[in-house]
Amino acid sequence: MSAPPLRVFLVDDEPLAVKRLARLLKATGRVEVAGSTTDPETALEFLAKGTVDALFLDIQMPGMSGFELLSRLESQPLVIFTTAFDQYALRAFEVNSIDYLLKPVETEQLERALNKIERLRGAARPDLHDVVERLAAALRTSAVGYPDKIASRTGDRVQFVELARVTHFQARDKLTYAVTATKSYVVDASIADLEQRVDPKKFIRIHRSTLLNLDHVDEVHSWFAGGVVVRLKDEQRTELPVARDRVRALKQRLGF
Repeated sequence: MSAPPLRVFLVDDEPLAVKRLARLLKATGRVEVAGSTTDPETALEFLAKGTVDALFLDIQMPGMSGFELLSRLESQPLVIFTTAFDQYALRAFEVNSIDYLLKPVETEQLERALNKIERLRGAARPDLHDVVERLAAALRTSAVGYPDKIASRTGDRVQFVELARVTHFQARDKLTYAVTATKSYVVDASIADLEQRVDPKKFIRIHRSTLLNLDHVDEVHSWFAGGVVVRLKDEQRTELPVARDRVRALKQRLGF
């Protein structure tokens, strides 16, 4: 008799990430998605009332981190952390984590994580509340700091791009790109999500689709109809339009 499907719950503040992960899990034929949410508080309410075999959990979320969510649970479920930032990987394994998946999540890595869940389903697990609470506190007080790299996955290959090299992040054609002077890399995060995660001293939102690295700004030019354009230091002299409602903030950050 075959084992019953794994019951899992998904938590990620990015709706597209939740939908994609749910689709991949259902395609395996091994999983029942018991629920999903972009709101950690909703996840706490669900998990307080019912049990699941595993929790797929984003680490860095506005309002409440994945570590904070775990610290508020009475019992620790099997956890698979999902993150676009590699610096959280080792910290994830300090808690009751089966695995971590770098975004964008791929089928091969997902199958590996599901295999681990099945092996450990029903096994006794230690109480790690103290560890989780320490990690949650560290994240709250910024002891973790801002990431210096971001992951970009192509097929089964994951490449880590130094944020210092990223001139800007740009959303286009339903994807988000980390753009450097020589190449663009697809990353699994929205501009709004990245704005919350990267160092605000380095990056500023200049348009709903553009997050700019101030270290790569060479010139700022007035444009027609009162608009402003940023010109970068790269060989292409890339020009990025600034939304009118963001011009003032940009000028303040650049000091003119």
